[in-house]
Amino acid sequence: MFTDLPDLAGARFGSAVVAANDEFFAPKEGLIKPTKPEWREGLYTERGKWMDGWETRRRRTPGHDWAIIRLGLPGIVRGIVIDTSFFTGNYPEEASIDACALEGVTPAARLTSDEIAWEPLLARVALQGNTANPFEVRSSKRVTHLRLNIFPDGGVARLRVHGTVVPDERVFRPGRETDLAALEHGGLVVAASDMHYGHPLNLIMPGRSTHMGDGWETKRRRRPGHEWTIVRLARRGIIDRVELDTDHFRGNAPGRCMLEACDVPAQSFDPDAAVWKPLVAETPLEPNARHAWHDLSAPAATHVRLNIYPDGGVAPLRVFGQAQVT
Repeated sequence: MFTDLPDLAGARFGSAVVAANDEFFAPKEGLIKPTKPEWREGLYTERGKWMDGWETRRRRTPGHDWAIIRLGLPGIVRGIVIDTSFFTGNYPEEASIDACALEGVTPAARLTSDEIAWEPLLARVALQGNTANPFEVRSSKRVTHLRLNIFPDGGVARLRVHGTVVPDERVFRPGRETDLAALEHGGLVVAASDMHYGHPLNLIMPGRSTHMGDGWETKRRRRPGHEWTIVRLARRGIIDRVELDTDHFRGNAPGRCMLEACDVPAQSFDPDAAVWKPLVAETPLEPNARHAWHDLSAPAATHVRLNIYPDGGVAPLRVFGQAQVT
């Protein structure tokens, strides 16, 4: 399901709603808030009922309303969720999405001018009220900005833009060390044994974790064995050093960890058939602490597998190295 892919429009990645033609009842920034939409019974502002999202006034002239979003993670869009939660008599009947790919920082004035060649990404579709409306997108083009069009007016609680990250290739230039596992560079979690309390995608998010829920945490293991997760690196590369934190995990940090790596093209990757080689030997972990391993001198790798013993929570995981030119 495309919703397993990262939200390219997530506010955490530096995304922003840079322009909208109207935001009378609720501000445009609400579209990409990271939290789930909420309802506040009986709460009103000087503009009307408080709503969690973006809401325009009732249109009395021909046309439609729109908002422009700069993606924090440029990439290829695989699916869109237009969430109208709590908008019942005031949601748009239809919506569409246009896209473009621009280099550098583009001012809002230019984005709203006739200079930009917007191309259709999602054709006009019907929406249901008080519903997360999912739409699959079939496109192979890298995009940096989206324009959400609503017909004719109304409110949208959240816009989620799931897809594959396509980073600026300059981060992989020869001789430059980069975090090959980072989501913002194109790294992706492709498998995990368990994700009961926290999704393993949290491992490769930008920045430090902010609380215990901002990491990968498994349920308590009641049988022999251990938990694991696999990260597909953004590029095949030589790994020099690894960092792993147990920040905020005190009574539930793993007792030990071990990292392995393999070198297999993405299209033929099979975790059970891959030849995994030790990257970091099994070693104890301290609760609420940062751990680092340097000068690994590892062979080229495309994937890493983090094993934790027997269970628990960690975040983030950083895999520094140099991408290999293919």
